[in-house]
Amino acid sequence: MNRNILYLVIGALPAAVTVVGYQLYREQQTRITVSIGKDGASVEGK
Repeated sequence: MNRNILYLVIGALPAAVTVVGYQLYREQQTRITVSIGKDGASVEGK
């Protein structure tokens, strides 16, 4: 029983690290919007 729990923890750890890493990557991405209108070009960053 203890080995099964150990294998579960070892298997879940990389998955958790991957999910957290992906979420951090998505948060840090900078989104830029470029608009061109009557008044000229406008660049907005989030």
